[in-house]
Amino acid sequence: MLRSQVAKKTELGKEAKKIMDQGGLVSDEIMVNMIKSELDNNSECKNGFRLDDMLAARQQKLQHAVELQIDDALLVARITGRLVHPASGRSYHKVFNPPKQEMKDDITGEPLIQRSDDNAETLKKRLGTYHAQTAPVVDYYKKTGIWRGIDASQEPGQVWKSLLGVFQQN
Repeated sequence: MLRSQVAKKTELGKEAKKIMDQGGLVSDEIMVNMIKSELDNNSECKNGFRLDDMLAARQQKLQHAVELQIDDALLVARITGRLVHPASGRSYHKVFNPPKQEMKDDITGEPLIQRSDDNAETLKKRLGTYHAQTAPVVDYYKKTGIWRGIDASQEPGQVWKSLLGVFQQN
């Protein structure tokens, strides 16, 4: 949703892009406004309940809070090697999933790009902000007993399996 708002150059997307390009984390206020915008303007959401209304109407509570955990250095290595084909969104990685031809999309042969915010300096700043802002949320959900940490350094299929395991628990 965040990338979509940036790509569509909405007012919230422009504001978010400035923050992301400077290595900051997009504020909760901007994210909440993006969610509100999606709920108000997305035809699939328009006639439905908003999340809080839905949970209250069903007398339900949030059941799971999941944190994807990964060493900062590994995350930086993964992200700084990421390459994208802008037209299709196909992604590659310089080390883990390189294109057949350097900096060329395997299917179209068109140039690949590295996003402007996929650099070590920006990521380290963003991670500092992330840890500072996320720690209180994690602490809160740990106390409620619904928090689960998932090792995100594993291969994607195993991460997905771990996530499914959390949601299948009652």
